[in-house]
Amino acid sequence: MKTSAFSFDLPEDLIAQQPLPDRESARLLVLDRATGGTTDSSVRDLPRWIEPGTLVVLNDTRVRKARLFAESAGGGSVEFLLLEERGPGLWEALAGRTRRMKPGKAYTFPGGVRGRVEELVQGDTHLVRFDPPIDEAYLERHGHVPLPPYIHRPDAPADQERYQTVFSRVMGSAAAPTAGLHFTPHLLDTLRGSGADVACVTLHVGLGTFLPIRAENIEDHVMHEERFAIPGRTKELVDRAVRASRPVLAVGTTVVRTLESAWAEEGLREGEGRTRAYITPGHTFRVVNKLFTNFHTPGSSLLVLVSAFAGRERVLAAYAQAVVKKYRFFSYGDAMLIR
Repeated sequence: MKTSAFSFDLPEDLIAQQPLPDRESARLLVLDRATGGTTDSSVRDLPRWIEPGTLVVLNDTRVRKARLFAESAGGGSVEFLLLEERGPGLWEALAGRTRRMKPGKAYTFPGGVRGRVEELVQGDTHLVRFDPPIDEAYLERHGHVPLPPYIHRPDAPADQERYQTVFSRVMGSAAAPTAGLHFTPHLLDTLRGSGADVACVTLHVGLGTFLPIRAENIEDHVMHEERFAIPGRTKELVDRAVRASRPVLAVGTTVVRTLESAWAEEGLREGEGRTRAYITPGHTFRVVNKLFTNFHTPGSSLLVLVSAFAGRERVLAAYAQAVVKKYRFFSYGDAMLIR
């Protein structure tokens, strides 16, 4: 299937550049995937769309200040996005000017730290050796919030809180699981009060989530590996919900990929794992049957996943309605509930 089949026209002014003052005040487009019908609602009203007994699953990863700016020996600033620590002082990173970055190339990072490129990884990323080794405390002092490139402004102090879910717990992501940005402690309490269970998985967001599809056909796209973990309590709740045919609502595509990756005949697999799951039309969803998600970029693996869940034509028709009604798109934008 052509990647262009997952494209749509989006006016630049609908790409949200700032978060709303109140997380719950975002608009919510509710899509009935059986009929294609849509209803305009609000994130604050999510509990009224949730059946009692629904299991709501969140991604509790925490975003590190993963963006660093370095100076090359020949002058000029180079941006690095740290993805995963591979060993003491050794990080996998996505960097600007990738084509000119050869093994042995050295850079000076803030605080006088030296970085040297060791090797190319997976075609898009490099291993960078830091001397002295850097840690989370270093990134808190010198790193920047890794806002996506379609937000055309530098990160601000407010982003340190708003580009983080209120339930984030496990440090490790290079981008936020943005569907979760809409939730507040009050909204979670209201969901529980309406009869829903709430559980968490952890998937550390990296290139597997946000790297665009560059291939002409979606089948030729190669997913990058991402780390996940499933606690014992979540396994128990998911297994129980699936056996009882109760709804499982995934908050975000990262939760969908985690649950679908870890499902086996005997139930959900507890513990840590890694996934390259690439969900395309034709996928049989074994766990998730409802999805709360943001509006995604054209031609992305995220939009392909949502289309696999609800049907490409219905999803693109809903997106077209959202454009006409001036919904806000992408990370700091509005949301969809697909049921």
